[in-house]
Amino acid sequence: MNTDSMKKENEFMLGARDAVPIALGYFAVAFSLGIAAHNVGMTAVQGFFLSLLNNASAGEYAGIASIAGGTTLAALAVLILITNARYLLMSCALSQKLDPSMRPVHRLFIAWGVTDELFGLAITRQGYVKPSYLYGVYITALSCWAVGTAAGVAAGNAFPAVVVAALSASIFGMFLAIVLPPARKDKAVFAVVMASFILSSVCSYIPLFQSVSESIRVIILTLIISVCAAVLKPVADEETEDTESAADPAKGRAKGLQAVGKESVA
Repeated sequence: MNTDSMKKENEFMLGARDAVPIALGYFAVAFSLGIAAHNVGMTAVQGFFLSLLNNASAGEYAGIASIAGGTTLAALAVLILITNARYLLMSCALSQKLDPSMRPVHRLFIAWGVTDELFGLAITRQGYVKPSYLYGVYITALSCWAVGTAAGVAAGNAFPAVVVAALSASIFGMFLAIVLPPARKDKAVFAVVMASFILSSVCSYIPLFQSVSESIRVIILTLIISVCAAVLKPVADEETEDTESAADPAKGRAKGLQAVGKESVA
């Protein structure tokens, strides 16, 4: 075995090892999605490929809910595209961390498998990221994601109806775990979450929206709320913060001390 092959193997094994904690979390979340997939009549094989081809909890659950509502394929495609749109930005950011010599076929495959957690794992790695490292990460994490969904569907088929009904509540716990931490830190996120709950409930009683399918309603509300949030409460970029720090040295020192404190806690 030559030196290049040994380096690739070492990178692959390192990626597989680094992804183990993420993979364990993925299995638990995917199990909840599997229960939801079982409730709309999916088989374990269908659940497996659902998660294998669409690596996103929110997107998958939106798709499962739309399938239950009998939506059209076109509306389902648009809904998934909007729900997973953030991965377009993540892929662009991650492309700056990839080895410049990486071939386009590797870049396309890596873009397909980007998730929030795997993006964070890759973007914090020092230096350029090799494809062999990311393949190790993907195989470990995404296989557990797909297997977890299939296991959830199988459990739904094997357990009594009362147990399946109780397990179905875990999907709501999953989304609360995703939403609550950032909502507690950022008032804008909290406002968006509350607006989503309120508008979704109100629209279900408006005659105009009652005639619209659930998936189309989700698309409309997502676009309206996200655009309003972007206009009313835009996220300050790093350049603006640096300019403010330069104009006010005291403020810059305060931010520096805050950053040091966060690193010390971490």
